[in-house]
Amino acid sequence: MTKTRYPWLRPTVDYGPLAAFFITYWLFGLMPATGAIIAATAVALALSLIVERRVPIMPLVTAAVVGVFGGLTLWFQDETFIKMKPTIVQASFSIVLLGGLAMGKPLLKPLMGTAWQMDDVGWRRFTLRFAIFFAAMAGLNELVWRTQSTDFWVNYKIFGILALTFIFVATQIPLMQRHQLAEDGGEARGDD
Repeated sequence: MTKTRYPWLRPTVDYGPLAAFFITYWLFGLMPATGAIIAATAVALALSLIVERRVPIMPLVTAAVVGVFGGLTLWFQDETFIKMKPTIVQASFSIVLLGGLAMGKPLLKPLMGTAWQMDDVGWRRFTLRFAIFFAAMAGLNELVWRTQSTDFWVNYKIFGILALTFIFVATQIPLMQRHQLAEDGGEARGDD
């Protein structure tokens, strides 16, 4: 994996808009926070383009969804749209990953293959597990925003989704280790 000359850039692009949303929400409310996340996302993408001369695909997709659903939220003054955004994003990721698997392509391999070397069976299982996780997270977001207060949902969106994602990834380490390619490039040992 190559080292970036700007180690601060990735966390800024990934978490800066969330921080702007959270702080603005607690100071001014949901509608201003929606405007803040749209603006912060645009700034993060511009910063990535200026510094690295490229925009990573995942932040670009997220920015498009934030722009659409955030824009609808502000236009109609209806918080439903921004609350549905995580559902749409997570469900879309699940559908794309499952579609890739149906076509025989574990799509996480080209995205993460430089960071972790696994055999093809490992990549298929890893991709399937992530697809199921994203589907479950989409369902959970629907449950939370439809049954809980906006304050609860904002905390879930900022902290809950992040914590659940870290926990899920940690539970996948044994799979990644079992299917890790040997140093000599040979196949990994064992199965699930």
